[in-house]
Amino acid sequence: MISTNINGIDVQFPFEPYDIQKEYMSKVIECLSREQNGLLESPTGTGKTLSLLCASLAWLETKKTQFQLEQKTMLDKGDEFVKTLNDQLRENSGRTGKSFLGLPTIIYASRTHSQLSQAVSEMKLTAYNYMKACVIGSREQMCIHPQVVAEQNNQTKITLCNLKVKTRSCHFYNGLQRNKEELEFGKAKIVDIEDMISLGKKHKFCPYFMAKELKSSADIIFMPYNYLIEPKFRKNLGIQLANNIIILDEAHNIERVCEDSASFQIKSTDIALAIEEVTVAMKKLTEEPIMFDDEDIPKDFSAEDLIVLKQMLLDLEKEFDVVPINTGPEGTSFGGLFIFELLEKAGIKDGNNKIIINLLEKLVEYLSVTAGDNAFQRKGTALKLLEDSLRIIFAEVSNEYKCRIETSYKVHMAIEDLKFSKSSKTACKILNFWCLSPGFGMKMLQDEGIRCCILTSGTLAPLKPLITELEFTNPIHLENSHVIKDNQICVRIISNGPDNEKLSCTYHNRGNENYMRSLGSTIMNITRLIPNGLLIFFPSYPILNSCMNYWQKQGIWSNICQFKPIYTEPRDKVSFSNAMVEYYEKIKHPDLKGAIFMGVCRGKISEGLDFADNNGRAVLIVGLPYPPLKDPRVVLKKKYLDHCKFTNAEYIAGDKWYTLEACRAVNQAIGRVIRHKNDYGAILLLDERFNNYNIKSQLSGWLRNRIKPVQNFGELTRDLRLFFKNASEQLPLSNNSQKKNYVIQDEKSEYNQENCTPISNGTYNCFGFNSSENSINIGDSSASSCSNSINTKKGNLERYKRGIEKQISGITKRMKIRLIPNASNETSVPENEVNVLSEDTKEYIAMVRKAFDVETFKCFVSLLKSYQMNKNIEDMKAELDKIFYHDML
Repeated sequence: MISTNINGIDVQFPFEPYDIQKEYMSKVIECLSREQNGLLESPTGTGKTLSLLCASLAWLETKKTQFQLEQKTMLDKGDEFVKTLNDQLRENSGRTGKSFLGLPTIIYASRTHSQLSQAVSEMKLTAYNYMKACVIGSREQMCIHPQVVAEQNNQTKITLCNLKVKTRSCHFYNGLQRNKEELEFGKAKIVDIEDMISLGKKHKFCPYFMAKELKSSADIIFMPYNYLIEPKFRKNLGIQLANNIIILDEAHNIERVCEDSASFQIKSTDIALAIEEVTVAMKKLTEEPIMFDDEDIPKDFSAEDLIVLKQMLLDLEKEFDVVPINTGPEGTSFGGLFIFELLEKAGIKDGNNKIIINLLEKLVEYLSVTAGDNAFQRKGTALKLLEDSLRIIFAEVSNEYKCRIETSYKVHMAIEDLKFSKSSKTACKILNFWCLSPGFGMKMLQDEGIRCCILTSGTLAPLKPLITELEFTNPIHLENSHVIKDNQICVRIISNGPDNEKLSCTYHNRGNENYMRSLGSTIMNITRLIPNGLLIFFPSYPILNSCMNYWQKQGIWSNICQFKPIYTEPRDKVSFSNAMVEYYEKIKHPDLKGAIFMGVCRGKISEGLDFADNNGRAVLIVGLPYPPLKDPRVVLKKKYLDHCKFTNAEYIAGDKWYTLEACRAVNQAIGRVIRHKNDYGAILLLDERFNNYNIKSQLSGWLRNRIKPVQNFGELTRDLRLFFKNASEQLPLSNNSQKKNYVIQDEKSEYNQENCTPISNGTYNCFGFNSSENSINIGDSSASSCSNSINTKKGNLERYKRGIEKQISGITKRMKIRLIPNASNETSVPENEVNVLSEDTKEYIAMVRKAFDVETFKCFVSLLKSYQMNKNIEDMKAELDKIFYHDML
């Protein structure tokens, strides 16, 4: 590790940091030291996550040391009474005494579980892997109780879990304290979700609640956005924000996250269903009291309470029906305070809202319990929706709060379009309570007394309007450049196809056959020039499907497939995982020239997935992914911003925001290609509108000065041929272009409401680098298992042993011997400068783990540990002989 002093803090870094990494870490430390918010942008591939973790953990380590010295000095000067008082305070404030010392905890939040896993993996590779960390997951991910896991509805899982905990009928929860003490989790520094689940199953304790327990002593807590931003989740998890540090990674969509967390939608059919659920509960109370023991049923309400509640819901349904609204898709909008007027007519108001919310909570619990395993019984899903909605509306009751509701919210009502309804056969009314100000949710975080909040991403700019909308006061900000050189990137705007047809994917031009024909011809000609992997992003699924259907009818699709096979982004997670695996295999296939993956901006492949090196040598952007112009929420957001700008010039105008939304989606898609300092690729913008200054100025700063329009297709052909020729000759061949573990996850998945559960996919490990004297043959690009791809002939034993000798030297003493999924390429680690697992080592261990049975692999691990202690390679080789020869028999 390299020690670098940054702003008076000694930061341990895996290698000599680049200047832009030093600048980034300097800003992080400045935010922490001065207790100021920060907006820090650093392009993908610049080691953002590694820099963020090293800087923040180094600062916290220094802070802890300072506090310990101050405390020791105070105690040395004090008497026995002071020491006794200190011990009592430390005991009452937790095992680490953090609240007594005033030490902050770092809360690191990101959007998906896979992004959090990547950050945890990064931390394990740093010098700070001895610091305590835990990951807060959802019940969906972490619960291991068979009865709870079997439930299909997520809310029912939550309710059933809470009831089992309350009645002490979950033996996994009951084993929590005993296992916490016996397993001494304080010695396990980094406990991720996978570790926790494995330990929970082995030792019979609840992983979900164990993670909640561990957070009290953690230096850094990893969690999804929703857990942090929404007050009800923070309360349920016992997350304290006062004096703590908030880090929001991948924060390019934080505005919408804040708005969504304070918004809801409810339909007239939901109210009707809630009435039905109350009726069912009333019948259960009056007709079936003897079917349950007293301890089984919550008795916190009476039949009279349900009668009053039912009448309120009937009144609300009536008021819903009489609201006059336009029958068209545009619907009718009202001011934010309209929601209070509507509820008050049904008897729900400031004076009784808490009573009603608590009654709804108890009723949902009651229905979940009495329904049991019967899938046809009402379990209170509509009542839960109503409860959550009322919690948002009545988060506070002060006049100041209602003033903010008036300025930051709109109520929108419309008639549901039946073609978008999966359940209703008759049209119903929809009420949307939309928060239009991200600063509304952010202020609620600030009011909790946080030390500071750091927002970071590869695409935050322009920062000024973002700062204004989030209501940050004088934040520290940074727009970093990229580590790559000009010869690593080729950015071109293509305004015309080979037939000189204008390329413009406007709304009116999307069904134009001349345009689609020219676009297909353009892609076909570019495909011939791009080596290996090619990514193509469309503005939306309908446009992708429209072009695909037309090209298939006209034979253009088959012409493109002559050069590279094409994969398109499926909607469902299983098909998506399978498509990704096949795409990676085609890239590695020696008889093919790569593959094409077509997706959409804001889709699964446009955010979070890694297409480093040969997996993505070029990205094509087809058109501009504007939000739907006539979408009521988009219309209201534009009007809201125009109104704000009229009173505060720092706000961005509605039309400019509309353009910015499209450009940010483009920037995210572009970021899939250049993933580390030695990577290279082409970025081709297939739309004449990219020549517009208002569009070009919103693209990533590191990209803007490298953009060059081409005058004709011949010029583009010459530029691409020359670029890839020079890049292949001049740039070093990255290890990643030959061998890589790929973790396929649905990056677009959003966390659900209560548990923030991401849509999880299978994990696929694709191996395929060539065998040589110094490397192991881990199979070809087929889907066969690693164990079948190992050559077990005796003649190859010496080659295996030489491979072992080479791999062993890369294993550090602290490293857990396990495959780390999808380790980030952002670290950009120079060769021979990092004392961590090399890619070869990780590949080799993963291969051995799959090839051997459990007992043999344990022997293999034991040998590695012995070697770390005695460094005797000859003993190691002798023992390896036994293992490999035994495996051949």
